[in-house]
Amino acid sequence: MEWTWRHNHGQRGAGSAAESNAPDAARPVRSLSGASRDELQPVVELAGRHVLIVEDEYLIAQEMVGLFRAAGAEVVGPVATVQGALELVEKAERLDGAVIDINLRGEMAYPVADALVKRGVPVVFATGYDVNALPARYDGLPACEKPVDVRRVARALFG
Repeated sequence: MEWTWRHNHGQRGAGSAAESNAPDAARPVRSLSGASRDELQPVVELAGRHVLIVEDEYLIAQEMVGLFRAAGAEVVGPVATVQGALELVEKAERLDGAVIDINLRGEMAYPVADALVKRGVPVVFATGYDVNALPARYDGLPACEKPVDVRRVARALFG
């Protein structure tokens, strides 16, 4: 499992499809199930941040919810379908970031990412697929293989 940054020299949107690994990408992403509260504290503060979780696998969604809440985030969702996610994106007054599984019950979640990017919400893709297969329009968005590490996602979303 590897954390991969798809980048365009720090810009989001279209551009180079060049990819590089984050400085600590050689370390595998690991599940934080059973981790101590200290291990759950991200480098970036999550307290009060509203994070949308879009994931169709129940156990993975519940693990992410628990990890983000333990780190102080206000979780929006989780939601398991593209339609449900789009409705939440439209209705939510506040979204500070989002973690999106690319494939939701056989439907690609790109419309959700597009709606969030249009709204100015930072997005991280979480997937069991090869992150290099993402369309070029997402070159500026970070992606990680599941299971996600809440600390790395927090850094990717909030710096």
